[in-house]
Amino acid sequence: MPGLGDRFIAEIERIVEVLCDQPHIGQSVGEELRRIILARFPYSLIYSIESERIWVIAVAHHRRRPGYWQERIDR
Repeated sequence: MPGLGDRFIAEIERIVEVLCDQPHIGQSVGEELRRIILARFPYSLIYSIESERIWVIAVAHHRRRPGYWQERIDR
């Protein structure tokens, strides 16, 4: 489908803007992690809130290798 990649990137950018304004909007998925689901795509943005920034850990597909991003949280 032409333009799908551009729409996907635009949705990620939109979600990041929302998170900048409302960082606690995502659902808690662990002690310090949150998740927000992208509209029209089977992906979630996994992130944590750190003092003055939002740290994006993964753009995770809902069905492919669930939880693969968990190894990234050991900082």
